[in-house]
Amino acid sequence: MPEIHAARRRRAQQLIRDTDADAALITARPNVRYLTGLASSNAALLLPADGDRALLATDARYAGAAQRDAPDLELLIERFIEGRLAAEASRRGIRKLAFEAHDMTVERHGELAAAVEGVATVPFGRKIEALRIVKDATELAKLEVACRLSDAALAQVLPTIKAGDMERTVAFRLEAQMALLGAERPAFDTIVASGPNGAIPHHAPTDRPLQRGDLVTMDFGALYDGYHADMTRTVAIGEVAQWQREIYDLVALAQQAGIAVLEDGVQAGAVDAAARDVIEAAGHSAHFQHGLGHGVGLEIHEAPMLGYGRTGKLSDRVPVTVEPGVYLPGLGGVRIEDVLVVTAGDRARILTSTTRELLVL
Repeated sequence: MPEIHAARRRRAQQLIRDTDADAALITARPNVRYLTGLASSNAALLLPADGDRALLATDARYAGAAQRDAPDLELLIERFIEGRLAAEASRRGIRKLAFEAHDMTVERHGELAAAVEGVATVPFGRKIEALRIVKDATELAKLEVACRLSDAALAQVLPTIKAGDMERTVAFRLEAQMALLGAERPAFDTIVASGPNGAIPHHAPTDRPLQRGDLVTMDFGALYDGYHADMTRTVAIGEVAQWQREIYDLVALAQQAGIAVLEDGVQAGAVDAAARDVIEAAGHSAHFQHGLGHGVGLEIHEAPMLGYGRTGKLSDRVPVTVEPGVYLPGLGGVRIEDVLVVTAGDRARILTSTTRELLVL
């Protein structure tokens, strides 16, 4: 789809002109992929402020992929790409080169500056990340498939979960099912947290066996054609105690409150506040310490961020997660998470469809 990437590059070129630079060196991998279509562990793009002389550099391992995925771009095959692109910028008469300071280390920038004779380097900021916030129809379709694969994998795994299973065994089953259904790989390291481990939001699965009376939180997602799903469900094993039911219902209510205000034009902080207020009113403010959600796309965590004090408005075609939680140290926790897309003139569309009712396995 070269035309899609060409259109994105044209929008990026306007941002380069706004920076008063002659060109930008794009080095962050998701941004290179967004602007070119190439997925590579070693690639960068020299994008001029005007014209169509963009130069994509990668090494020989990705030459074939670059020719296939970015046939409209001039291609440079080189192992040490940043220095070569910097030298090319100098050769092309570029005098001010914007660079992605958030991606580049001090050491790499020093090497870059040494390679560009007579060229000033200026920070470009997270301008490509800002372009990526609003997704096009192709991106949303890929994200929808990633979410559908995640839902389908959970549907296959839920009937197999039982007391005695290890956390890491459940995680393995989820990841295996996502792969069998067509995912490239897990979108991130799968979380399975049982019993008291559920009080740790980013617990890494262990060999702890699930026990009757446990709450089990599963946070996982499929990666499909570069796009990341992210969903969380909490289930009970065998029986549900009163305190478990209470915090589950509380988290579900908080999520509903956040989703209810998720619309075109809403402030990011207002979405967090709608859910957080429900949890705080129930006396659990100390037990919900992370943000309500985040954008998803070519990265698992990307702009916009939904958290306390976050600024900026959400708009049409922006996918975000809504994931409130309550975590009680030593006892356990509950988190419920879905991916939704903000939709102009309508309620946000939910892409993850597995029931949000508390399942007792």
